[in-house]
Amino acid sequence: MNFSPIANAYAGTAAGGGSDSIFMQIVPLLVIFAIFYFLLIRPQMRKAKAQRQLISAISKGDEVITQGGLAGRIMQVGEDYLQLEIAEGVIVKVQRASVTLLLPKGTLKKL
Repeated sequence: MNFSPIANAYAGTAAGGGSDSIFMQIVPLLVIFAIFYFLLIRPQMRKAKAQRQLISAISKGDEVITQGGLAGRIMQVGEDYLQLEIAEGVIVKVQRASVTLLLPKGTLKKL
């Protein structure tokens, strides 16, 4: 038996191991990445951008709901924290990033 390296090299290309098969292996990976980008990554980036805009637009007097479910009117705005009036005379300090929803003015009744 003759086991030469040249014969082995020809055997690999005869089975269809050309450059076309490498291209055909990469195409499905690119298609899957594109699907993930448009269905998962891009919508999450848009949602995160909207949340950042909401947090930066908060001002005194706005009515908001926090992640914990507290609803109240903003009494004071700081760099990282807000003072939120949840009932008359009851003011709590919450993180600015915990605000999830900005309510229309007048949604909350007189606190």
